[in-house]
Amino acid sequence: MPTSVTLSTLPRRWVPRGSAREDLVHSLARTLQLPEPLCRLLAARGLGDAEEAKRFLRPRLDQLHDPFGLAGMEAAVARIDAALRRGEAILVHGDYDVDGIAATALYTRVLRSLGGRVEPFVPHRLADGYDLGPAGVGEAKRIGASLILTGDCGIVAHGAVAEAARHGIDVVVTDHHTPGETLPAAVAVVNPNRPDCVYPDKSLAGTGVAFKVCQALYRARGLDPEALWYHLDLVALATIADLVPLTGENRVLARYGLKLLGETRNPGLRALMRRSGLTAEGMGALSAGQVSHVLAPRINAVGRMGEASWGVRLLLTDDEAEAESIAERLETENRNRQALDRKMLDEALALLERDYDPARDYAVVLAREGWHPGVIGIVASRVVERIHRPTVLIALEPGGGPSRGSARSIRGFHLYHALRACADHLERFGGHRSAAGMEIRPERIEAFRADFNARAREALTPEDLAPEVEIDLELPLHRADEELYRLLRHFGPFGVGNPSPVLAARGVRVAGSPRVVGDGHLKLELSQEGARLGAIGFRMADRLKEIDRARGAIDVAFQLQENHWNGRVELQARLIDLRAAG
Repeated sequence: MPTSVTLSTLPRRWVPRGSAREDLVHSLARTLQLPEPLCRLLAARGLGDAEEAKRFLRPRLDQLHDPFGLAGMEAAVARIDAALRRGEAILVHGDYDVDGIAATALYTRVLRSLGGRVEPFVPHRLADGYDLGPAGVGEAKRIGASLILTGDCGIVAHGAVAEAARHGIDVVVTDHHTPGETLPAAVAVVNPNRPDCVYPDKSLAGTGVAFKVCQALYRARGLDPEALWYHLDLVALATIADLVPLTGENRVLARYGLKLLGETRNPGLRALMRRSGLTAEGMGALSAGQVSHVLAPRINAVGRMGEASWGVRLLLTDDEAEAESIAERLETENRNRQALDRKMLDEALALLERDYDPARDYAVVLAREGWHPGVIGIVASRVVERIHRPTVLIALEPGGGPSRGSARSIRGFHLYHALRACADHLERFGGHRSAAGMEIRPERIEAFRADFNARAREALTPEDLAPEVEIDLELPLHRADEELYRLLRHFGPFGVGNPSPVLAARGVRVAGSPRVVGDGHLKLELSQEGARLGAIGFRMADRLKEIDRARGAIDVAFQLQENHWNGRVELQARLIDLRAAG
């Protein structure tokens, strides 16, 4: 297949994100005394009721749900409380991503503050694999633990839970991933996605579930819950990094946690922010984007490249010098991960050029020896950005042993359900709608590829395979001003489920000479009826040829943001898409 077809920017359809009834817009404007564009955005996002809109714009901690509404919570709290009272050794077992690392740190800090004998453990990605398994059970036996408490894992670890029981070790599973047909035979299982759980918010991250367990434990012990609020920095970090919807309870947890991150008491987080170019002092609330693009990748890097325990040590240390040393290690690992990421992406794109047929392949499965199992998930996401297809990358094991794969999806295709339908080809798998992991034998890959593609063809239409730009508001360029930016900030934190509003301005001219800056970024200035706005399109250098002032005006889709440069702060448009004015 020609490179131009595989790697070119796919044409995107511009569609409204939602529709706003005019009566709701006017009612909100009257009741809330807010500008019409903001009320239109609220109504289009399903927030046409004034009280609901107020709760969204001003989330409060008293909006959090009762933790005992989670199925299994009473049994979990009873067993953890008994372990604390009897002085039992507790192994806190997390996963090796940011969510699992943060859940491990949260449980360890909270239970130690209550006098618990607690040891944290996260598996080594390459040596141990993911989830609660033999390595975790072995570590519990080594330290003499009589209780394993999981965070962000364990929901499908039936064998490991049974093995622990054979050694007299109880297991309390707290997780958020999709359960299998049966729950593991643990002392307690807390997961909002249990089929029998009526908890109103199903989208908590693993650390969010852990926080609810800590809340319930504090209440059962008659303790002041205020001490727990200081751990919301960890909850926000994990919630944003794990790409769960920033709506409902997650929105409250992330909003307050981001405020705490700016003034965190955690020495490891402070050191990491300094090393990564963010500063806590006087900074106030961090943005969700700074967490997802700056902090989270550095913690994820140690888990992806091998030793996730360094991430746990960073979040648990109270020694400033140790925190600085570990933060530097994470910085180095992240640079190594970035270099490997680029190399593997080039190799994946080369495979696409050779074998990918967009008319045939509604989903893509790529496999290669030499790929790092810890980085294939990132690269799978990059491939999805290029071709807008569900994508699986498999790091083939030398010698033909079971190989690890990582999958990423698009809207309209539930990965976990598809993998469950293809389970006959897989050794094991786990995950959720948009991301998943698996193990597969090399000889099963071709059959899996065909089956997985067939599932995608059943679930997706050709229209689903055309990427969309969802437009929140159309407005003339002069309305994209500082006042609108200030008001839009109340819609944050932005992320999955609550994306940053995308604005569209039609019939805009390009002033001056557009140019390429940095690592393939497009820089230009927009102009319309006397209004001017600087704009940048990240990794959009290839769109420069589409901007020909002699051909007239363009339509632009963009997000408003502040550009901080050399001590100056300017409003700018972050380009999402552009095209000739229609």
